[in-house]
Amino acid sequence: MPAAKYQELAGNLPAESSAQIKERIDKARTIQKERFKEESIFYNAQMSHKQVRKFCVLGKEESELLKMAMTELNFSARAYDKILKVSRTIADLAGSFDIRQEHLSEAIQYRSLDRNFCI
Repeated sequence: MPAAKYQELAGNLPAESSAQIKERIDKARTIQKERFKEESIFYNAQMSHKQVRKFCVLGKEESELLKMAMTELNFSARAYDKILKVSRTIADLAGSFDIRQEHLSEAIQYRSLDRNFCI
């Protein structure tokens, strides 16, 4: 865990309020509504494989990270799309246009947890 993340968790900083969380969610929904205005869907979770390829473009480092996760963790093709959809949502919640390594890493962790608990 990076030192900055540890400091956030261990520190006495106030937690994000419910109102702040709701505001981030509302902004993410607005982003998705705009993104999909020409599509027949409303949310990232509804994306087809073709839409995932269109709206979840990764940079070189992010592509390498996902490739490593797919290989090392033996994820399926279905998991590939799910990871990208969740990464896109995490990026939206963070207000990021691009899917970054931290968004992808978080989605990979969620998928790993899901796999471990749903067997």
